[in-house]
Parts: sequence; structure tokens; C-alpha cells
Amino acid sequence: MRVTIADVAREAGVSKTTVSRVINTKGEVDRVTAARVREVIAQLGYVPSSGAVGLARGSSRTVGMLVPSLTWPWMGELLQGVVDTVEAADYGLLLFTCNRGAESVQRFTSQVSARAFDGLVVVEPENTLGHLTDLHRDGLPIVLIDDRGHHPAFPSVVTTNHEGGASAARHLLAAGRSRPVVLTGPQHFGCVRDRLGGFRTVLPDVHVVEGDFTELGGRLAMEQLLSEGVAFDSVFAHNDISATGVLRALRTAGRRVPDDVAVVGFDDIPMAEHTEPPLTTVRQPTRRMGETAARMLLSHLGGTPVPDGPAVLPTELVVRRSAP
Repeated sequence: MRVTIADVAREAGVSKTTVSRVINTKGEVDRVTAARVREVIAQLGYVPSSGAVGLARGSSRTVGMLVPSLTWPWMGELLQGVVDTVEAADYGLLLFTCNRGAESVQRFTSQVSARAFDGLVVVEPENTLGHLTDLHRDGLPIVLIDDRGHHPAFPSVVTTNHEGGASAARHLLAAGRSRPVVLTGPQHFGCVRDRLGGFRTVLPDVHVVEGDFTELGGRLAMEQLLSEGVAFDSVFAHNDISATGVLRALRTAGRRVPDDVAVVGFDDIPMAEHTEPPLTTVRQPTRRMGETAARMLLSHLGGTPVPDGPAVLPTELVVRRSAP
């Protein structure tokens, strides 16, 4: 059952008018009372309707952005795309992370309840999807940057992971590589399944190793394959970071790249062209994804209906010396 303003007032021991004043930052409410009301709002998960708050308060001219972590190697480009777009529209940006799991989500909820922003851009909602669904249903405008496109209830920006995987396989096959190893990321990520599925449409007979998207994971996986005597002539790593670990392990083992083993990554982060040798990879348009998501949200806030389907941005194979 949806929490109401009356529930908040009763729990906090104040009137509904006081709760409304705290939410809309109108009228005089002493600090102690206001703090108690906000605490109850966070505890109960109360979300005021967008329409009611908008009428009482008007737009905050601020957009929120919820991301899993700032350490992801392509997050800077993505964030810059959002920042450029919202600032050009004279909006501010509030950034939230989910590094601490439930604690982070609870802190984020209190900001939602206090209506600190008008709408939300979300990256990869792995552990917050249920919570976001509730917020979206209760009126908070949300756009996902979701490279899987598996959540049709939300407006979203997606990229062509399946085609990206297929393009990597076609390139290796054209180069005469017929014994590939695919080093994935964690299987619970939809992008991992899509990239592997696309690769298998071209080269179905592959040796698959589950990785963790880290440089160390890529290096250890490759060392294990070499120690086991697995025969392979190419590697498709599901991100550039793990591909750098693959390159390091191959170099240490005396395997020449690309003569003995061709290596292809995914993402095209800035370091990809500075590896030794420079990395062939599948480019994700990360900055454009951020720009597109921000534009969709701002248009929605301005009254323009969002598209029925996701905005799909294409991947692109970038050929360098690791797999010419």
C-alpha cells in the first residue's frame, strides 16, 4: 500500500501541513521538526506525487543521476555527456552512487522524498530496479542508460551489444582465426549475454571463460588457459580492461600479439589505443549515450512524450594492431 502524507504526519507526530511545508520548503518549520519529518519520510519511503510537488514548489531545475560506481573506466565519458547536456539547458546535476548497497539506496531515497531533483538518469540498475520501479510508478521521471534494453517499462538509451559481439567475431573470422576464446564479464550482466550471443552467431564453437571485467581477472584467466594447454588463436575480451590483462599475460608467456594470438576488446576506453600493441576493440558511444539520456529526460520534463521504445546507439569496430 502506498505511503501517504497522513502516514508521515502520524509517525512524525506533526500535522499534514507541517509535512507539506518540509517537502516543499515553504513556511517556517524549526530545524529539529524538519529533520524528524525527513527521517520519517526516508524510513517510510514516502514519495510525493510529481504533480502535487510541482504545483506547490515548481521545478528545482536539477536532475539526479544514479550510478553504480565512479571507478568504471567509461563512466567519466558517460557522465560528461550528461553534464554537458543538462548544463546547456540551465539545469544542475546531483550525483548519487550505490557503492554501499542498501545504505546508499536509503540515502538516495531520502533525497527523492525531499524532491531535491525533478527527474533521474540511472546507469545499469542491477540492484535497485525494484526500488526504481516504485519511484517511476509514483511519478518520478526516470531514463535508464541500460546497454541491455531489457526493461521496457522505462525510457532508455541502449547500445548494440549483440551486434558488437558479432562484429568482433566477423573480424576474427576474416583474419583466419578459427579457435577463439571469449573472456566474458560476470554472467548476471545482460550485456555479457548479448555480447557472447552475438559472437556465437558467427563463431558458435568457442571456448568461454567467465571473467570479472578487471585487469587482474583477465591476466589470471589467460595464465590458467596457457597452463592448461588450451589451443587458441584469438581472444575476445568483453571489456578493454580485462583485455589489457590478457595482453600482459600473453607477453609474459612469450606469445606474440597478433602473430600468435589476436586480441579484441570492448568499449574503446582512452587507454585502448595506448596498450602494446594498440587494442582492436568494439567502441561504445558512451558520451553520446549520456547526452541522449539527458536530452530524453529534459524533453520529458518539458512536456514532450518519451519514445515508446529505447533509443538505440550503434557500436563500431575499431581496428588496431592487436587484431589487424
